[in-house]
Amino acid sequence: MPENTQDENSKLTEQETKETTGIIYSDKVIREDQKEKEEQEEAQEEQPQSGMSLIGHLEELRRRIIVMIAAIAVGSLICYFYAAEITGLITAPAGKLYYMNPAEAFFTYLKVSFFAGFLLALPVVMYQLWAFIMPAMTNNERTAGIFLVPASIVLFFIGLVFSYYLVLPAGIKFFMGFATENLQPMFSISQYLSFVISFLLPFGFIFELPLFILVMARVGIIGSAFLAAKRKMVFVMSFVIGAVISPTPDVFSQTMVAVPMILLYEISLLIVKYILRK
Repeated sequence: MPENTQDENSKLTEQETKETTGIIYSDKVIREDQKEKEEQEEAQEEQPQSGMSLIGHLEELRRRIIVMIAAIAVGSLICYFYAAEITGLITAPAGKLYYMNPAEAFFTYLKVSFFAGFLLALPVVMYQLWAFIMPAMTNNERTAGIFLVPASIVLFFIGLVFSYYLVLPAGIKFFMGFATENLQPMFSISQYLSFVISFLLPFGFIFELPLFILVMARVGIIGSAFLAAKRKMVFVMSFVIGAVISPTPDVFSQTMVAVPMILLYEISLLIVKYILRK
């Protein structure tokens, strides 16, 4: 009898062990299944939204282009009523200007209105572009875009203000310094406006450089060591870019474009090294 009782107890123990193991294994399988489901759900959330046909994308693009054109048109119309004031603000660094034919002043006002209207509608234009490409982005990219789009607009306007108040007056003063008693400057309003626009816009794009570098560093593509190693090349390329985008081929204009670019690069390097710790 004791032997039979011992056998029965061992069998019960083995059975309980198997049942417990089965329960543990079952719980493990359930946890693994839940983990896989969670990973799949996260992967689906990270994947860009799609489902619109090519025709649908083209129709959406057409609608957004119409909205952008309408915003620029409304901005230009608003600015046209203040064209004289805006023109006076733009021409302030040069003083008195002239127009050489009767229609030149009228078309200059139109050009000023369009340029100012585009700047006024720039937030709408950027939003429409962002809203069009947003469905093709992941959640992380959308989150980054919420910061990047306003920051890019702010930096663009900072570049325009920097150029207008610091660089443009120095450039005008430099070029007017070639005047003599027999050689007096007499600027045409149309040519002067083209010069100013071609002088201001590059600085708007140049001031986007820190944002571009910070994004590249944030995602791990570049680091402070890489930026420091490319410092000499950036120095040379800044003058090359200055020669390409400056409105005149002289060394002064190239330097006025290249120096801010180099300073922005150095500031970006310091931010990446000491703030982002990359």
